Amino acid sequence: MNWPVIKAVGLLVGSNIFMTFAWYAHLQDLKTKPWFIAAFISWGIAFFEYMLQVPANRIGSTALTLPQLKIIQEVITLMVFVPFVVFYMKEPLKWDFLWAGLCMCGAVYFMFRK
Repeated sequence: MNWPVIKAVGLLVGSNIFMTFAWYAHLQDLKTKPWFIAAFISWGIAFFEYMLQVPANRIGSTALTLPQLKIIQEVITLMVFVPFVVFYMKEPLKWDFLWAGLCMCGAVYFMFRK
């Protein structure tokens, strides 16, 4: 097993959960608050994102190229975002999520082919 990649992916999943909440949860939870209140709360959440993302990228860069690390990040973002949109934001599941995921699989293929 490639432990640096596994550790990086785990940290990136955690990072993306915080990132998604920092970027989008205020659209539901803080609609009635001034934007700067939402920004400060989002920055507070984003602190934890960066506390996971920075070590994830450092660990991941020991085993992956930067483009590979980036495309993994994007795939994880989509994998975290879709459940967030459906379960937290209560938006309907769409076929477009599947098509976007398939496009990301194509991107992974091109980044990791030899």
